[in-house]
Amino acid sequence: MPLDQLHQTLHRILPDAQLQPTALPGLPELRLWLLDPANLDRAFASEETRRLLEQPPYWGFCWGSGLALARWVLDHPERVRGKRVVDFGSGSGIVALACSAAGAQLSIACDLDQPARLAGALNAELNGLPLTLADDYFSVTGELDLIFAADVLYDRDNHGFLEHFRQRAAEVLVADSRVRDLQHPGYRKLATLAGQTWPDLGEPVEFRQVALYQATA
Repeated sequence: MPLDQLHQTLHRILPDAQLQPTALPGLPELRLWLLDPANLDRAFASEETRRLLEQPPYWGFCWGSGLALARWVLDHPERVRGKRVVDFGSGSGIVALACSAAGAQLSIACDLDQPARLAGALNAELNGLPLTLADDYFSVTGELDLIFAADVLYDRDNHGFLEHFRQRAAEVLVADSRVRDLQHPGYRKLATLAGQTWPDLGEPVEFRQVALYQATA
């Protein structure tokens, strides 16, 4: 079973951790399989800390920028309705699921990490929503109307995708809680959104302010 597979992956990092269907703050339309917060509210052994740093189960969290961007999509369904969209670096798949719920013709959750794709599939099933999974952005074929990316700019290597996104899709929307002033040709700040990571990691208040950047072809 997919959930068993995902738990096996998780237990190699945190042996006692569990995933559970979780309601999201400010986003009642969707639920995700996320880490049980009770297992996070404790001291970690040094070996657990090492594994967390080396293999973070990021797909077991709904990160603040993804939560904020998903809320934005559901508040503006006309921006995605009937369109072909990609959620780049999708993690739990929250943005792709929001696009699907808002009526996208095709919503693709793209992530290199196999457990993230598995989490996306489980979350799609949990919400009863169609979702297409992709393991490589460059393997996605066909025309794209919109590319979303949330919390991916922490990795400088991903900045190289920004220009490619503009060439590939008519519109690009990038949400990030740590990059306050993106300086990249063609991108402009569209809005500041509110979002928080769930389960709550006690992030500083400033990281609950999410910058939304837009680019057009």
